[in-house]
Parts: sequence; C-alpha cells; structure tokens
Amino acid sequence: MKKTGISFIGAGKVAGAFCSELFNSGHRIINIVAETEDSCRRLAESCNASWSLDTEFKEDTDLILIAVPDDKIESVAAGIKCNEKTVVAHMAGSVGLDVFHQKYRHVGVIYPLQTFSAGRNIEFSKIPFFIEGSDKDTITLLCGLVESLGAKAYFADAEGRRLLHLSAVFVNNFVNHMLVSGKAIASMAGFQFEVLVPLLNETILKAVTNGPENSQTGPAVRSDQGTIKSHIKLLSFSPDLQNIYREVTGSIMRFQKKNINE
Repeated sequence: MKKTGISFIGAGKVAGAFCSELFNSGHRIINIVAETEDSCRRLAESCNASWSLDTEFKEDTDLILIAVPDDKIESVAAGIKCNEKTVVAHMAGSVGLDVFHQKYRHVGVIYPLQTFSAGRNIEFSKIPFFIEGSDKDTITLLCGLVESLGAKAYFADAEGRRLLHLSAVFVNNFVNHMLVSGKAIASMAGFQFEVLVPLLNETILKAVTNGPENSQTGPAVRSDQGTIKSHIKLLSFSPDLQNIYREVTGSIMRFQKKNINE
C-alpha cells in the first residue's frame, strides 16, 4: 500500500481524529495549518509533523485535506499555494467541487459520514466515506486512502452528498436534541437518563433490524387522542416542546395514514 504524504488545514475535531488515524495507519503527515498556534502545534507534535499558520505547502505533499467549517472552505481554498500535482480536497458533505473555482489541477472531496467529538474513539473501518474527484488520479488516491483505513468508499456527487448530509442532521443532530428533551423531562420525575437507555438501545436496534418505517410505536400510531392531549398539557412548562410534540405527532400520523392508504 502506497503511503501518502498528507497535510491538513484545520486542527479541530475532524482533522484531529482523521489525522491521528492516518498517522497510525502508516501515512506521512507533513504539515498542519490552523488559525491558532496552540491547536496547530499540539496536533502536529502528535503525528511528527511540522506546523504553520500560512497555507503554503511543501513540494512533496501528495494531498492537502481542508477540514474547516463549511462556510470557511472557499476562502481557505483560495489562499493555498502548492505543487500542481498535489490533490486539494475538502471533507464537507454540503459543499461541492465548485468551491475550488478551477484553481487547482486535482481537487476532490472525502466526506466521512460520522459525528466526531473530543474524547471519543471512532472505528474508522466502519465509517462510510463518500468520494468525488476531478479526475481519475484524484479518485484513485482518495479511494486508496479510505481503503488503507479498512473502510469503504462510495461515489457521490455534490447533490448526493448534500442529501446525505441532510439525512445525517435528522439521524444524528435531531435525534440527539430529542434525547436532551427526554432527559430533561425524566429528571422532572426524579429519574436519571440511564432509565431511558434500554428503551433507546431497543429503539435503535429495532430500526436497524426491521427498518425505521416498520418500527414506529406510541400514541401517534394508535391515534390515541386522550394520551396525546395529556402529554401536551404536561408540556405546558415549555411552549417550544409543545410545538415540537404537536409537529412530530402530526407528522407520524400523516406518515402512518399515507402508508395504510398505499
């Protein structure tokens, strides 16, 4: 397996996790670039790399990975100075190749469909990576990088990645917000979040095993108006949660009705 010379722009959660995994897989981390010296230096020292605050890269860099917030990718990409053979790629799900404005010969996207948080160990071999490249050589390099982690690469254009990113918001961000609300309501009854964990585990397992569309339970499915009205009354302490409850309950009921009619 060819060991790739890689540099990063960004030293946050995604860059830190990905950089560490690539380094441990035998790839050569050349340079880390970030806005702040402390985070840049710490990540560079962890993988025997150099660090800097400017985006000029050495000639032997095979790949530059941009791992910064989506709204900063375009401005960061505009200031890169590198060898014309170097592949420049970003790691965002909701941004296309057009962000590079045809400035570089080889550009791509390597989007890991996963959530990254400090202190969490991620099994990279289980992450699906979505790849796009401007040319065959770029695609080959990015696919080889994914395969070196024992993971699987899928091809997805900008529109496909945007839809995947949106689906991830529902599956991850929205679900987690519901858990925050559920935890707060349970605490009002004097119980810790742990009493909800068996239910949460079974909910996820059943959705994975049977399909989420076949796993819905609860008062909305039964059209149990008495329970629904009681729940809304209990949520009188939070108009925001009342609105969420009404909207989600209505969505479930409409989905169930549509499926029955079909």
